[in-house]
Amino acid sequence: MERRQDRFGLVQHLADFHPLLPAEEIVVAGLATGDFDRLGDGSRPDAPEPGRLIRAAFLRFLILGGDDEFRPHEKGIRLSGAYVGGVLDLEACHVVRDIGLTNCRFDSTPVLNSAVIERLFLDGSAMPGLNAERVQARGGLYLRGAEVSGAARLASATFGGAVLCDGSVFSPVAGPAFDAEGIEARRLHMRGARCDGPVILTGAELAGDLDCASMEVAGEKTGIALDARAVDVGGSVILRGARIAGETNLVAARIRSDLSCTAAHLRNPGGAALQISRATVGGAFFLRDGAAIEGTLAMTAAVIGSIHDDAGSWPGAGDLLLNRCLYQAFIGGPVDAASRLDWLSRQAPERWGEDFWPQPYEQLAAVLQDMGHEGDARTVLVEKDRLQRRTRRAAIANPLVRGVHAAIDAVLKVTVGYGRQPLLAFVWLFFLWVLGVLLFGLAEGEGAFRPTNPVLLRQPEWTLCGLPAGETVTLATGEVAEGIAAPGEGQLACFRSRREAASFPVFSPWMYSLDNLLPVLDLQQKDFWSPYPISPVGILAWAYFYLQGILGWTLSLLAVAGFSGLVRIR
Repeated sequence: MERRQDRFGLVQHLADFHPLLPAEEIVVAGLATGDFDRLGDGSRPDAPEPGRLIRAAFLRFLILGGDDEFRPHEKGIRLSGAYVGGVLDLEACHVVRDIGLTNCRFDSTPVLNSAVIERLFLDGSAMPGLNAERVQARGGLYLRGAEVSGAARLASATFGGAVLCDGSVFSPVAGPAFDAEGIEARRLHMRGARCDGPVILTGAELAGDLDCASMEVAGEKTGIALDARAVDVGGSVILRGARIAGETNLVAARIRSDLSCTAAHLRNPGGAALQISRATVGGAFFLRDGAAIEGTLAMTAAVIGSIHDDAGSWPGAGDLLLNRCLYQAFIGGPVDAASRLDWLSRQAPERWGEDFWPQPYEQLAAVLQDMGHEGDARTVLVEKDRLQRRTRRAAIANPLVRGVHAAIDAVLKVTVGYGRQPLLAFVWLFFLWVLGVLLFGLAEGEGAFRPTNPVLLRQPEWTLCGLPAGETVTLATGEVAEGIAAPGEGQLACFRSRREAASFPVFSPWMYSLDNLLPVLDLQQKDFWSPYPISPVGILAWAYFYLQGILGWTLSLLAVAGFSGLVRIR
């Protein structure tokens, strides 16, 4: 028979492999029936035992379909427990049958770059690495429980099925442990996998889930542990219970369902522990049940359906970035203003060269409002205005101008809550009204009020009421007259009992305080009566009369400005 070689210089006839190794003879005898699937007990060998050793070139010959003398069964190659010696090179080959090499040990890295295959089963196998870049598979890749002492390279590979690497170990000396940049697959599972190097998934497109539950990744050497920038995931990204040392990067990721970091430990002190900036999460973001973020949690400009978290899982002070992050609700986590303000306080804009980020406060207030927590929403907005005004004051170089702004801000805070709580002004107005009732009532009882009409004050009736009966006084007209006040009767009380005072409205401390306090009212009390500082109480009432008028005008204007939003920072 003529000896032929393919373009790699490899043989293409079974006769070229004679004499066959003992394990190869077993394989040839069994594969013809389609029932053969293991060497020995099918467990993974540790050494090239005679009954387990198969040459990689011979295995390649079988995978590619054999020859006219020997053609494997249509079920494809199913083999477990083999020790494969040499390089299994299927680069650019077209394999029309499944490749099943489970619980095998490879002494060299299998090469499948640019190959076109059906399905590839490497479950439980051990190999120095796996080169399968740009491979195209109608089905999936099954690498469950495998041990790869080098890198698994799947960049730009396309799989019609799933890529399953559950429980596998990837331990390269340097560089990425699992490189699947630009991969396309139904779903990618790395549950319980251990990677002693970065996992690269940049630009991956998955129709289903990216499931990395309980995965362990050590990426301290390069700073990045899981690089999943711009991934497009039709299902969820699951990091539940994962232990990742280094940066987990999901910047600009598009996740149709959930992002679950429940019970995950993401550690990258001094750097980004979890980056989801500009990511879109159609479902929920889970960060709870013992989850720990050691490093920065960056959610800048992310769009998230809802946030499921608890306070114990929040990052430390200065390690949270929420600017321009949009979300619709909190589920299961705290929704009171105090807790959520503590959450926002973990931001540190100055760390990133910024003065203040108002949007996170406005977003939180809007969400709390939508959830029915109106009071908490107002509290958040008041705190936002306080911090924003403090930042504005800090930027003023002139200490005098800064002091004026501080005074104005203090007044706005206690009177109308920076315009967020305009009803607070009415509380102050009520307090000033009641205080005025007490002072004016006490002053009126001591006679420390008098009519406001200056003509009346010069009349004999008013003057004579200031003298007890029996005492005389010379009037402006030169006439000598006797006082008319009863013993112990004050001038005001005496005058109010006279016929001349009948046209005056009865003095009411309730109405007088209200008339003086509210500029829009005209109860005709101030028009007829005014405090008279003839005693300590009179002096106090006289001073309060002017103070109450000024504060009434001020609070009324602030209330109007608060309701109209004129005092808020834009």
